[in-house]
Amino acid sequence: MAKTDTRSGPTRRTVLEGGVATGVLLATGIPIYAEPAGAVAAAASPTPAPTMPMTLRINAKDFAVELDPRTTLLDALRNHLGLTGSKKGCDHGQCGACTVLVDGRRINSCLTLAAMHEGDEITTVEGLAEGDRLHPVQAAFVARDGFQCGYCTPGQICSAVAMLGEARAGWPSHASADVAAVSVALTDAEIRERMSGNICRCAAYPNIVAAIRDAAEGA
Repeated sequence: MAKTDTRSGPTRRTVLEGGVATGVLLATGIPIYAEPAGAVAAAASPTPAPTMPMTLRINAKDFAVELDPRTTLLDALRNHLGLTGSKKGCDHGQCGACTVLVDGRRINSCLTLAAMHEGDEITTVEGLAEGDRLHPVQAAFVARDGFQCGYCTPGQICSAVAMLGEARAGWPSHASADVAAVSVALTDAEIRERMSGNICRCAAYPNIVAAIRDAAEGA
């Protein structure tokens, strides 16, 4: 006849049984402790992020939008205004796929907030052509086959347009032999240096350089 265990507290058997039960619950993903009802409701209904109204002038048109003030210019263009020409590549300002023009200057739109550019004149690749007439840089890229997959092309073109303006203004680069020179001769070395912030993962660089050189000579 088995003896009845009259000891108080957990026995070795109950500890083992509890451990096995806990292991089964963990393996099946069933929560061991139920969340309080208030916590579940709070998780299901997060507080919406505050927004602010702003007007962005893009490609000579005004767009009234209401955005989270943390929205980047790139996300505002792509996700809120449907201007998907500017590409999101690295989202760290390292590849140049998101390059747009702000007051004629090229910037990485992934590194700046949309709220910072109220009153600025923003130009994306969609705004370079005049109707069916391509911008000279766009036409040169087509003629020279300066793209392969095309993902980096909008940023390459916007960067090239601004770069040609910088060269006309006499801005030197690290490749310039005379940084005090009034005019800049856009050699292949100059073009490569000035476009070094735009990466082409297809490695169409020779054609890109040729296209920019053609556009520079035709300007």
